[in-house]
Amino acid sequence: MTLRIGNASGFYGDRFDALREMLTGGELDVLTGDYLAELTMLILGRDRLKDPAAGYARTFLRQLEDCLGIAHERGVKIVTNAGGLNPAGLADAVRHLADRLGIPVRVAHVEGDDLTSHHPGSLAAHAYLGGFGIAACLREGADLVVTGRVTDAALVTGPAAAHFGWTPQDHDRLAGAVVAGHVLECGAQATGGNYAFFRDGDVRRPGFPLAELHEDGSCVITKHPGTGGFVDVGTVTAQLLYETAGARYAGPDVTTRLDTVRLGQDGPDRVRIDGVRGEAPPPTLKVGLNKLGGFRNEVVFVLTGLDIEAKAALVREQLEPALGKAADVRWELVRTDRPDAPSEETASALLRLVVRDPDQETVGRALSGAAVELALASYPGFHVLAPPGKGSPYGVFEDVYVPHGAVDHVAVLHDGRRIPVPPPHDTLVLDRLPDPPLPAPLPTGPTRHAPLGLVAGARSGDKGGNANVGVWARTDDAWRWLAHELTAERFQQLIPESRELHVTRHLLPQLRALNFVVEGILGAGVAAQHRFDPQAKALGEWLRSRHLDIPEALL
Repeated sequence: MTLRIGNASGFYGDRFDALREMLTGGELDVLTGDYLAELTMLILGRDRLKDPAAGYARTFLRQLEDCLGIAHERGVKIVTNAGGLNPAGLADAVRHLADRLGIPVRVAHVEGDDLTSHHPGSLAAHAYLGGFGIAACLREGADLVVTGRVTDAALVTGPAAAHFGWTPQDHDRLAGAVVAGHVLECGAQATGGNYAFFRDGDVRRPGFPLAELHEDGSCVITKHPGTGGFVDVGTVTAQLLYETAGARYAGPDVTTRLDTVRLGQDGPDRVRIDGVRGEAPPPTLKVGLNKLGGFRNEVVFVLTGLDIEAKAALVREQLEPALGKAADVRWELVRTDRPDAPSEETASALLRLVVRDPDQETVGRALSGAAVELALASYPGFHVLAPPGKGSPYGVFEDVYVPHGAVDHVAVLHDGRRIPVPPPHDTLVLDRLPDPPLPAPLPTGPTRHAPLGLVAGARSGDKGGNANVGVWARTDDAWRWLAHELTAERFQQLIPESRELHVTRHLLPQLRALNFVVEGILGAGVAAQHRFDPQAKALGEWLRSRHLDIPEALL
Protein backbone atom coordinates (compact mmCIF):
# COMPACT_ATOMS: atom_id res chain seq x y z
CA MET A 1 0.00 0.00 0.00
CA THR A 2 1.57 3.25 -1.19
CA LEU A 3 0.64 6.83 -0.29
CA ARG A 4 1.68 9.38 -2.90
CA ILE A 5 2.31 12.80 -1.36
CA GLY A 6 3.43 15.73 -3.48
CA ASN A 7 4.44 19.28 -2.65
CA ALA A 8 3.45 22.45 -4.51
CA SER A 9 5.08 25.19 -2.44
CA GLY A 10 8.35 25.63 -0.61
CA PHE A 11 7.78 29.21 0.58
CA TYR A 12 5.32 32.10 0.45
CA GLY A 13 5.90 33.33 -3.10
CA ASP A 14 6.84 30.04 -4.77
CA ARG A 15 5.75 29.18 -8.31
CA PHE A 16 2.06 30.09 -8.58
CA ASP A 17 1.25 27.43 -11.19
CA ALA A 18 2.78 24.58 -9.19
CA LEU A 19 -0.54 23.65 -7.55
CA ARG A 20 -2.14 23.02 -10.93
CA GLU A 21 0.99 21.33 -12.29
CA MET A 22 1.05 18.85 -9.43
CA LEU A 23 -2.68 18.14 -9.56
CA THR A 24 -2.71 17.50 -13.33
CA GLY A 25 0.79 16.06 -13.87
CA GLY A 26 0.25 12.58 -12.46
CA GLU A 27 -1.27 10.49 -9.70
CA LEU A 28 -1.41 11.91 -6.18
CA ASP A 29 -3.24 11.09 -2.96
CA VAL A 30 -2.21 14.17 -0.97
CA LEU A 31 -0.82 17.53 -2.04
CA THR A 32 0.98 19.69 0.52
CA GLY A 33 1.99 23.32 0.49
CA ASP A 34 4.62 24.84 2.77
CA TYR A 35 4.24 28.63 2.98
CA LEU A 36 5.89 29.44 6.32
CA ALA A 37 9.36 30.43 7.41
CA GLU A 38 10.77 32.53 10.22
CA LEU A 39 10.65 35.64 8.03
CA THR A 40 7.15 34.81 6.77
CA MET A 41 5.78 34.76 10.32
CA LEU A 42 7.09 38.30 10.79
CA ILE A 43 5.52 39.44 7.51
CA LEU A 44 2.18 37.90 8.46
CA GLY A 45 2.44 39.45 11.92
CA ARG A 46 2.79 42.90 10.37
CA ASP A 47 -0.17 42.14 8.11
CA ARG A 48 -2.24 41.27 11.15
CA LEU A 49 -1.33 44.57 12.83
CA LYS A 50 -2.98 46.38 9.92
CA ASP A 51 -5.94 43.98 9.65
CA PRO A 52 -6.86 41.54 12.44
CA ALA A 53 -8.63 39.36 9.86
CA ALA A 54 -5.36 38.89 7.94
CA GLY A 55 -2.38 36.78 8.93
CA TYR A 56 -2.57 33.98 6.36
CA ALA A 57 -1.03 33.39 2.91
CA ARG A 58 -3.49 34.98 0.50
CA THR A 59 -1.66 33.48 -2.47
CA PHE A 60 -3.04 30.06 -1.52
CA LEU A 61 -6.63 31.26 -1.94
CA ARG A 62 -5.87 32.60 -5.41
CA GLN A 63 -4.29 29.27 -6.35
CA LEU A 64 -7.37 27.39 -5.10
CA GLU A 65 -9.67 29.51 -7.23
CA ASP A 66 -8.36 27.65 -10.24
CA CYS A 67 -7.52 24.29 -8.67
CA LEU A 68 -10.06 23.36 -6.01
CA GLY A 69 -12.32 21.69 -8.56
CA ILE A 70 -9.45 19.67 -9.98
CA ALA A 71 -8.48 18.41 -6.52
CA HIS A 72 -12.10 17.45 -5.81
CA GLU A 73 -12.52 15.60 -9.11
CA ARG A 74 -9.29 13.66 -8.61
CA GLY A 75 -9.87 12.91 -4.93
CA VAL A 76 -6.63 14.60 -3.84
CA LYS A 77 -6.48 15.79 -0.23
CA ILE A 78 -4.76 19.13 0.33
CA VAL A 79 -2.76 19.90 3.48
CA THR A 80 -1.11 23.29 3.95
CA ASN A 81 0.36 25.53 6.63
CA ALA A 82 -0.79 28.60 4.66
CA GLY A 83 -3.00 29.44 7.65
CA GLY A 84 0.02 31.13 9.21
CA LEU A 85 -1.16 33.25 12.14
CA ASN A 86 -4.85 32.78 11.34
CA PRO A 87 -5.68 29.19 10.28
CA ALA A 88 -9.34 29.56 11.26
CA GLY A 89 -9.61 32.65 9.06
CA LEU A 90 -8.13 30.87 6.05
CA ALA A 91 -10.34 27.82 6.63
CA ASP A 92 -13.42 30.07 6.58
CA ALA A 93 -12.17 31.81 3.44
CA VAL A 94 -11.71 28.42 1.71
CA ARG A 95 -15.27 27.44 2.69
CA HIS A 96 -16.63 30.67 1.20
CA LEU A 97 -14.64 30.03 -1.97
CA ALA A 98 -15.90 26.45 -2.23
CA ASP A 99 -19.52 27.60 -1.72
CA ARG A 100 -19.14 30.25 -4.41
CA LEU A 101 -17.67 27.68 -6.83
CA GLY A 102 -20.27 25.05 -5.91
CA ILE A 103 -17.65 22.48 -4.85
CA PRO A 104 -18.50 20.27 -1.83
CA VAL A 105 -15.30 20.37 0.21
CA ARG A 106 -14.90 19.52 3.89
CA VAL A 107 -12.40 21.99 5.35
CA ALA A 108 -10.76 21.49 8.76
CA HIS A 109 -8.03 23.34 10.54
CA VAL A 110 -5.48 22.87 13.32
CA GLU A 111 -4.93 25.39 16.07
CA GLY A 112 -3.10 25.75 19.38
CA ASP A 113 0.28 26.94 18.15
CA ASP A 114 -0.35 30.64 18.92
CA LEU A 115 1.36 31.56 22.19
CA THR A 116 1.69 35.29 21.49
CA SER A 117 -0.33 36.26 24.54
CA HIS A 118 2.19 34.41 26.73
CA HIS A 119 5.11 36.43 25.35
CA PRO A 120 4.47 40.17 25.78
CA GLY A 121 6.36 42.30 23.31
CA SER A 122 6.29 39.64 20.59
CA LEU A 123 4.65 40.33 17.27
CA ALA A 124 4.11 36.59 16.86
CA ALA A 125 5.02 33.67 19.12
CA HIS A 126 4.13 30.25 17.75
CA ALA A 127 4.97 26.71 18.80
CA TYR A 128 6.01 24.18 16.18
CA LEU A 129 3.30 21.50 16.32
CA GLY A 130 3.51 17.98 14.96
CA GLY A 131 1.36 16.07 12.51
CA PHE A 132 -1.24 14.37 14.70
CA GLY A 133 -3.67 17.29 14.54
CA ILE A 134 -3.57 16.98 10.76
CA ALA A 135 -4.04 13.22 11.08
CA ALA A 136 -7.14 13.72 13.26
CA CYS A 137 -8.68 16.03 10.66
CA LEU A 138 -8.05 13.57 7.83
CA ARG A 139 -9.32 10.59 9.80
CA GLU A 140 -12.58 12.47 10.35
CA GLY A 141 -13.07 12.99 6.62
CA ALA A 142 -11.47 16.37 5.85
CA ASP A 143 -10.67 17.04 2.20
CA LEU A 144 -8.54 20.09 2.93
CA VAL A 145 -6.61 20.81 6.14
CA VAL A 146 -5.25 24.24 7.06
CA THR A 147 -2.67 24.66 9.80
CA GLY A 148 -0.71 27.42 11.40
CA ARG A 149 2.86 26.89 12.58
CA VAL A 150 3.58 23.19 12.34
CA THR A 151 6.95 21.72 11.48
CA ASP A 152 7.46 21.51 7.73
CA ALA A 153 7.68 17.72 7.94
CA ALA A 154 4.35 17.54 9.81
CA LEU A 155 2.62 18.18 6.49
CA VAL A 156 3.77 14.65 5.58
CA THR A 157 3.77 12.87 8.95
CA GLY A 158 0.13 13.85 9.49
CA PRO A 159 -1.28 12.37 6.27
CA ALA A 160 0.97 9.30 6.64
CA ALA A 161 -0.19 8.65 10.21
CA ALA A 162 -3.83 9.00 9.14
CA HIS A 163 -3.44 6.74 6.10
CA PHE A 164 -1.40 3.96 7.72
CA GLY A 165 -2.93 4.12 11.19
CA TRP A 166 0.35 4.98 12.91
CA THR A 167 0.38 5.91 16.58
CA PRO A 168 2.74 8.30 18.39
CA GLN A 169 4.76 5.26 19.47
CA ASP A 170 5.62 4.27 15.87
CA HIS A 171 8.89 6.14 16.05
CA ASP A 172 10.70 4.44 13.17
CA ARG A 173 7.78 4.89 10.76
CA LEU A 174 7.27 8.49 11.81
CA ALA A 175 10.99 9.16 11.39
CA GLY A 176 10.82 7.81 7.84
CA ALA A 177 7.95 10.20 7.11
CA VAL A 178 9.92 13.09 8.65
CA VAL A 179 12.77 12.39 6.25
CA ALA A 180 10.34 12.29 3.31
CA GLY A 181 8.74 15.52 4.53
CA HIS A 182 12.08 17.23 4.93
CA VAL A 183 13.05 16.30 1.37
CA LEU A 184 9.73 17.56 -0.01
CA GLU A 185 9.33 20.72 2.06
CA CYS A 186 11.46 23.05 -0.07
CA GLY A 187 9.88 22.07 -3.35
CA ALA A 188 12.25 22.17 -6.30
CA GLN A 189 15.35 22.04 -4.10
CA ALA A 190 14.87 18.26 -4.24
CA THR A 191 14.64 18.18 -8.04
CA GLY A 192 17.77 20.11 -9.00
CA GLY A 193 16.95 23.62 -7.81
CA ASN A 194 19.73 25.44 -5.92
CA TYR A 195 21.87 22.34 -6.44
CA ALA A 196 25.68 22.46 -6.35
CA PHE A 197 25.99 20.22 -9.42
CA PHE A 198 23.15 21.85 -11.35
CA ARG A 199 24.90 21.19 -14.65
CA ASP A 200 24.14 17.47 -14.24
CA GLY A 201 20.66 18.04 -15.70
CA ASP A 202 18.23 20.55 -17.17
CA VAL A 203 17.13 22.72 -14.26
CA ARG A 204 15.64 25.64 -16.19
CA ARG A 205 12.19 24.78 -14.79
CA PRO A 206 12.46 21.91 -12.31
CA GLY A 207 9.31 20.05 -11.42
CA PHE A 208 8.11 19.69 -7.86
CA PRO A 209 8.86 16.53 -5.87
CA LEU A 210 6.65 13.77 -4.55
CA ALA A 211 7.17 10.84 -2.20
CA GLU A 212 5.79 7.34 -2.58
CA LEU A 213 5.44 6.44 1.10
CA HIS A 214 5.12 2.89 2.39
CA GLU A 215 3.61 1.55 5.59
CA ASP A 216 7.03 0.77 7.10
CA GLY A 217 8.12 4.42 6.74
CA SER A 218 10.34 3.88 3.71
CA CYS A 219 9.73 5.89 0.56
CA VAL A 220 10.83 6.73 -2.95
CA ILE A 221 11.40 10.38 -3.87
CA THR A 222 10.47 11.16 -7.46
CA LYS A 223 8.58 13.69 -9.60
CA HIS A 224 5.83 13.66 -12.19
CA PRO A 225 6.83 12.27 -15.62
CA GLY A 226 7.93 14.85 -18.14
CA THR A 227 8.64 17.62 -15.65
CA GLY A 228 11.98 19.41 -15.56
CA GLY A 229 14.93 18.97 -13.27
CA PHE A 230 16.14 15.63 -11.95
CA VAL A 231 16.09 13.51 -8.81
CA ASP A 232 19.20 11.60 -7.80
CA VAL A 233 21.08 10.67 -4.64
CA GLY A 234 22.89 14.01 -4.75
CA THR A 235 19.79 16.22 -4.92
CA VAL A 236 18.20 14.26 -2.07
CA THR A 237 21.39 14.36 0.01
CA ALA A 238 21.62 18.12 -0.44
CA GLN A 239 18.08 18.65 0.80
CA LEU A 240 18.54 16.25 3.73
CA LEU A 241 21.43 18.41 4.94
CA TYR A 242 19.51 21.67 4.52
CA GLU A 243 18.82 23.44 7.82
CA THR A 244 19.74 20.42 9.94
CA ALA A 245 22.64 19.79 12.29
CA GLY A 246 23.72 16.50 13.85
CA ALA A 247 22.57 12.92 13.80
CA ARG A 248 19.52 13.62 15.97
CA TYR A 249 16.94 15.77 14.16
CA ALA A 250 14.37 16.73 16.78
CA GLY A 251 10.68 17.33 16.11
CA PRO A 252 7.42 17.31 18.03
CA ASP A 253 6.41 13.84 16.78
CA VAL A 254 9.74 12.05 16.80
CA THR A 255 13.49 12.57 16.93
CA THR A 256 14.80 11.32 13.61
CA ARG A 257 18.19 9.65 13.43
CA LEU A 258 19.75 11.12 10.30
CA ASP A 259 22.74 8.83 10.78
CA THR A 260 20.51 5.86 9.88
CA VAL A 261 19.21 7.19 6.56
CA ARG A 262 20.07 5.00 3.56
CA LEU A 263 19.78 6.39 0.03
CA GLY A 264 19.86 4.42 -3.21
CA GLN A 265 19.13 5.21 -6.83
CA ASP A 266 15.97 3.28 -7.74
CA GLY A 267 15.83 4.16 -11.43
CA PRO A 268 15.73 7.43 -13.39
CA ASP A 269 14.46 10.27 -11.17
CA ARG A 270 13.81 7.84 -8.32
CA VAL A 271 15.70 7.71 -5.00
CA ARG A 272 14.79 5.14 -2.39
CA ILE A 273 15.05 6.11 1.30
CA ASP A 274 14.96 3.39 3.93
CA GLY A 275 16.55 2.25 7.17
CA VAL A 276 15.46 5.36 9.04
CA ARG A 277 15.24 4.99 12.79
CA GLY A 278 13.43 7.21 15.25
CA GLU A 279 13.39 7.95 18.95
CA ALA A 280 10.85 9.55 21.26
CA PRO A 281 10.63 13.32 20.76
CA PRO A 282 12.15 15.79 23.22
CA PRO A 283 10.02 16.81 26.21
CA THR A 284 9.73 20.38 24.90
CA LEU A 285 8.37 22.19 21.85
CA LYS A 286 10.23 24.91 20.00
CA VAL A 287 8.51 28.31 19.98
CA GLY A 288 9.54 30.92 17.43
CA LEU A 289 9.37 34.50 18.74
CA ASN A 290 9.24 37.31 16.20
CA LYS A 291 9.69 40.85 17.47
CA LEU A 292 10.18 44.27 15.92
CA GLY A 293 13.81 45.14 16.54
CA GLY A 294 13.79 48.79 15.48
CA PHE A 295 14.44 50.61 12.21
CA ARG A 296 17.05 50.11 9.53
CA ASN A 297 18.40 52.13 6.62
CA GLU A 298 20.99 51.39 3.97
CA VAL A 299 22.92 53.28 1.32
CA VAL A 300 25.52 51.93 -1.12
CA PHE A 301 28.14 54.38 -2.39
CA VAL A 302 29.79 53.65 -5.74
CA LEU A 303 33.55 54.29 -5.77
CA THR A 304 35.11 54.27 -9.23
CA GLY A 305 38.66 54.13 -10.51
CA LEU A 306 41.69 55.13 -8.47
CA ASP A 307 42.16 55.71 -4.73
CA ILE A 308 39.30 53.44 -3.67
CA GLU A 309 40.45 53.14 -0.05
CA ALA A 310 40.95 56.92 0.29
CA LYS A 311 37.53 57.65 -1.21
CA ALA A 312 35.90 55.23 1.24
CA ALA A 313 37.74 56.86 4.15
CA LEU A 314 36.59 60.32 3.04
CA VAL A 315 32.89 59.52 2.89
CA ARG A 316 33.05 57.72 6.22
CA GLU A 317 34.62 60.77 7.87
CA GLN A 318 32.04 63.07 6.28
CA LEU A 319 29.08 61.02 7.51
CA GLU A 320 30.40 60.26 10.97
CA PRO A 321 28.78 63.31 12.67
CA ALA A 322 25.33 62.28 11.35
CA LEU A 323 25.74 58.70 12.58
CA GLY A 324 26.87 59.43 16.11
CA LYS A 325 23.50 58.73 17.72
CA ALA A 326 22.75 55.47 15.89
CA ALA A 327 22.81 52.29 17.96
CA ASP A 328 24.48 50.16 15.26
CA VAL A 329 26.55 51.37 12.31
CA ARG A 330 28.18 48.95 9.87
CA TRP A 331 30.43 49.82 6.93
CA GLU A 332 31.54 47.25 4.36
CA LEU A 333 33.80 47.90 1.39
CA VAL A 334 33.31 45.36 -1.39
CA ARG A 335 36.18 45.43 -3.87
CA THR A 336 34.38 44.58 -7.09
CA ASP A 337 36.74 46.93 -9.00
CA ARG A 338 39.47 45.79 -11.36
CA PRO A 339 42.56 47.69 -12.53
CA ASP A 340 42.47 49.11 -16.07
CA ALA A 341 38.84 47.94 -16.35
CA PRO A 342 37.11 47.78 -19.75
CA SER A 343 33.82 49.16 -18.34
CA GLU A 344 32.86 51.70 -15.69
CA GLU A 345 30.98 49.06 -13.74
CA THR A 346 33.98 46.75 -13.48
CA ALA A 347 36.11 49.76 -12.45
CA SER A 348 33.86 50.38 -9.43
CA ALA A 349 33.80 49.19 -5.83
CA LEU A 350 30.80 49.34 -3.48
CA LEU A 351 30.82 50.89 -0.01
CA ARG A 352 27.78 49.69 1.91
CA LEU A 353 26.48 51.50 4.98
CA VAL A 354 23.82 49.92 7.19
CA VAL A 355 22.41 51.79 10.19
CA ARG A 356 20.02 50.46 12.86
CA ASP A 357 18.34 52.20 15.78
CA PRO A 358 15.12 51.99 17.82
CA ASP A 359 14.26 55.51 16.59
CA GLN A 360 13.16 55.82 12.96
CA GLU A 361 14.25 59.46 12.81
CA THR A 362 17.83 58.54 13.69
CA VAL A 363 18.20 56.18 10.73
CA GLY A 364 15.79 58.03 8.44
CA ARG A 365 15.96 61.72 7.70
CA ALA A 366 19.16 62.25 9.65
CA LEU A 367 21.00 59.72 7.50
CA SER A 368 19.30 60.37 4.18
CA GLY A 369 19.75 64.12 4.46
CA ALA A 370 23.42 63.84 5.33
CA ALA A 371 24.09 61.39 2.50
CA VAL A 372 22.27 63.41 -0.14
CA GLU A 373 24.05 66.61 0.90
CA LEU A 374 27.36 65.00 -0.05
CA ALA A 375 26.34 64.76 -3.71
CA LEU A 376 28.56 67.70 -4.77
CA ALA A 377 30.93 67.78 -1.83
CA SER A 378 32.62 64.40 -1.47
CA TYR A 379 34.88 62.05 -3.44
CA PRO A 380 35.24 62.41 -7.22
CA GLY A 381 32.60 60.47 -9.13
CA PHE A 382 30.21 60.48 -6.15
CA HIS A 383 26.96 58.59 -6.69
CA VAL A 384 24.89 55.93 -4.92
CA LEU A 385 22.98 52.88 -6.17
CA ALA A 386 19.75 54.32 -4.77
CA PRO A 387 18.97 57.20 -2.45
CA PRO A 388 18.43 56.22 1.18
CA GLY A 389 14.82 56.11 2.35
CA LYS A 390 13.17 57.10 5.60
CA GLY A 391 14.09 53.88 7.39
CA SER A 392 12.11 50.66 7.55
CA PRO A 393 11.27 48.41 10.49
CA TYR A 394 13.20 45.19 10.89
CA GLY A 395 12.50 42.08 12.91
CA VAL A 396 14.47 39.84 15.23
CA PHE A 397 13.92 36.13 15.80
CA GLU A 398 14.45 34.09 18.93
CA ASP A 399 13.50 30.54 19.80
CA VAL A 400 12.46 29.36 23.24
CA TYR A 401 11.13 26.02 24.46
CA VAL A 402 7.99 25.03 26.36
CA PRO A 403 6.64 21.67 27.61
CA HIS A 404 4.30 19.85 25.22
CA GLY A 405 1.47 20.42 27.68
CA ALA A 406 1.83 24.20 27.39
CA VAL A 407 -0.08 24.19 24.08
CA ASP A 408 -3.69 23.25 23.38
CA HIS A 409 -3.22 21.30 20.17
CA VAL A 410 -6.71 20.94 18.65
CA ALA A 411 -8.14 19.60 15.38
CA VAL A 412 -11.18 21.69 14.41
CA LEU A 413 -13.35 19.68 12.02
CA HIS A 414 -15.54 20.80 9.15
CA ASP A 415 -18.67 20.36 11.29
CA GLY A 416 -17.25 22.43 14.16
CA ARG A 417 -16.26 19.53 16.41
CA ARG A 418 -13.02 20.01 18.30
CA ILE A 419 -10.70 17.05 18.90
CA PRO A 420 -7.90 17.63 21.44
CA VAL A 421 -4.55 16.18 20.38
CA PRO A 422 -2.71 14.84 23.43
CA PRO A 423 1.03 15.34 23.84
CA PRO A 424 3.29 12.31 23.35
CA HIS A 425 3.41 9.86 26.25
CA ASP A 426 7.08 9.07 25.71
CA THR A 427 9.78 11.72 25.46
CA LEU A 428 13.56 11.61 25.47
CA VAL A 429 15.92 14.44 26.39
CA LEU A 430 17.92 15.40 23.33
CA ASP A 431 21.63 14.65 23.72
CA ARG A 432 24.29 14.79 21.06
CA LEU A 433 25.50 11.40 19.92
CA PRO A 434 29.23 10.70 20.06
CA ASP A 435 30.95 11.18 16.72
CA PRO A 436 31.25 7.97 14.67
CA PRO A 437 34.73 6.74 13.74
CA LEU A 438 36.41 8.40 10.79
CA PRO A 439 37.02 6.39 7.61
CA ALA A 440 40.52 5.28 6.78
CA PRO A 441 42.48 8.21 5.30
CA LEU A 442 43.53 8.18 1.67
CA PRO A 443 47.11 7.11 0.94
CA THR A 444 49.54 10.01 0.63
CA GLY A 445 50.04 11.24 -2.92
CA PRO A 446 50.47 14.33 -5.09
CA THR A 447 48.00 17.18 -4.53
CA ARG A 448 46.78 20.22 -6.43
CA HIS A 449 45.62 23.52 -4.98
CA ALA A 450 42.04 23.67 -6.25
CA PRO A 451 38.48 24.59 -5.23
CA LEU A 452 36.77 22.31 -2.75
CA GLY A 453 33.71 22.27 -5.01
CA LEU A 454 35.49 20.08 -7.54
CA VAL A 455 35.07 17.13 -5.18
CA ALA A 456 32.26 18.11 -2.80
CA GLY A 457 28.78 19.59 -2.89
CA ALA A 458 27.32 21.93 -0.29
CA ARG A 459 24.03 23.46 0.74
CA SER A 460 23.55 26.07 3.44
CA GLY A 461 20.69 27.80 5.20
CA ASP A 462 19.50 29.60 8.32
CA LYS A 463 18.05 28.67 11.69
CA GLY A 464 17.46 31.87 13.63
CA GLY A 465 20.82 33.54 14.11
CA ASN A 466 22.77 30.40 13.20
CA ALA A 467 23.70 29.00 9.82
CA ASN A 468 24.35 25.44 8.79
CA VAL A 469 26.53 24.28 5.92
CA GLY A 470 26.12 20.69 4.80
CA VAL A 471 29.01 19.33 2.73
CA TRP A 472 28.96 15.94 1.04
CA ALA A 473 31.30 13.87 -1.09
CA ARG A 474 30.22 12.11 -4.27
CA THR A 475 32.54 9.10 -3.96
CA ASP A 476 33.86 6.92 -1.14
CA ASP A 477 37.44 8.09 -1.74
CA ALA A 478 36.40 11.74 -1.70
CA TRP A 479 34.63 11.07 1.60
CA ARG A 480 37.77 9.51 3.08
CA TRP A 481 39.67 12.69 2.23
CA LEU A 482 36.91 15.14 3.19
CA ALA A 483 36.28 13.65 6.63
CA HIS A 484 39.92 14.15 7.62
CA GLU A 485 40.60 17.42 5.81
CA LEU A 486 37.54 19.60 6.48
CA THR A 487 37.66 19.97 10.24
CA ALA A 488 35.89 22.76 12.14
CA GLU A 489 39.25 24.55 12.35
CA ARG A 490 39.81 24.28 8.60
CA PHE A 491 36.26 25.54 8.01
CA GLN A 492 37.08 28.63 10.08
CA GLN A 493 40.25 29.19 8.08
CA LEU A 494 38.30 29.05 4.83
CA ILE A 495 35.39 31.21 6.08
CA PRO A 496 37.10 34.10 7.89
CA GLU A 497 33.92 35.64 9.36
CA SER A 498 33.37 32.42 11.35
CA ARG A 499 36.74 32.59 13.12
CA GLU A 500 35.42 34.42 16.18
CA LEU A 501 32.26 32.27 16.31
CA HIS A 502 31.55 28.79 17.62
CA VAL A 503 31.56 26.21 14.82
CA THR A 504 30.42 22.64 15.43
CA ARG A 505 31.09 19.80 13.00
CA HIS A 506 28.73 16.81 12.76
CA LEU A 507 29.59 13.61 10.86
CA LEU A 508 27.00 11.64 8.86
CA PRO A 509 29.00 8.79 7.26
CA GLN A 510 26.04 7.04 5.58
CA LEU A 511 25.43 10.23 3.61
CA ARG A 512 29.20 10.78 3.15
CA ALA A 513 28.50 14.17 4.68
CA LEU A 514 29.65 16.75 7.20
CA ASN A 515 27.31 19.34 8.68
CA PHE A 516 28.70 22.55 10.17
CA VAL A 517 26.68 24.81 12.47
CA VAL A 518 28.00 28.38 12.73
CA GLU A 519 26.47 30.04 15.77
CA GLY A 520 25.55 33.71 15.62
CA ILE A 521 26.70 34.41 12.07
CA LEU A 522 23.23 35.74 11.17
CA GLY A 523 22.83 37.96 14.22
CA ALA A 524 19.17 38.13 15.27
CA GLY A 525 17.93 36.20 12.24
CA VAL A 526 17.11 36.85 8.61
CA ALA A 527 14.73 39.76 9.29
CA ALA A 528 17.55 41.66 10.99
CA GLN A 529 19.52 41.68 7.70
CA HIS A 530 22.75 41.17 9.67
CA ARG A 531 25.00 40.29 6.73
CA PHE A 532 25.27 40.55 2.97
CA ASP A 533 23.64 37.11 2.59
CA PRO A 534 21.16 37.30 5.49
CA GLN A 535 19.88 33.72 5.16
CA ALA A 536 23.29 32.16 4.45
CA LYS A 537 21.89 30.72 1.22
CA ALA A 538 25.22 31.06 -0.60
CA LEU A 539 27.55 30.34 2.31
CA GLY A 540 28.01 26.78 1.05
CA GLU A 541 28.89 27.97 -2.44
CA TRP A 542 31.46 30.37 -1.00
CA LEU A 543 32.99 27.43 0.87
CA ARG A 544 33.07 25.35 -2.32
CA SER A 545 34.97 28.13 -4.09
CA ARG A 546 37.79 28.16 -1.53
CA HIS A 547 41.03 26.39 -2.46
CA LEU A 548 42.65 23.51 -0.63
CA ASP A 549 45.37 20.99 -1.43
CA ILE A 550 43.27 18.20 -2.95
CA PRO A 551 44.69 14.77 -3.88
CA GLU A 552 45.15 14.59 -7.63
CA ALA A 553 43.57 11.14 -7.57
CA LEU A 554 40.23 12.81 -6.79
CA LEU A 555 40.46 15.44 -9.54
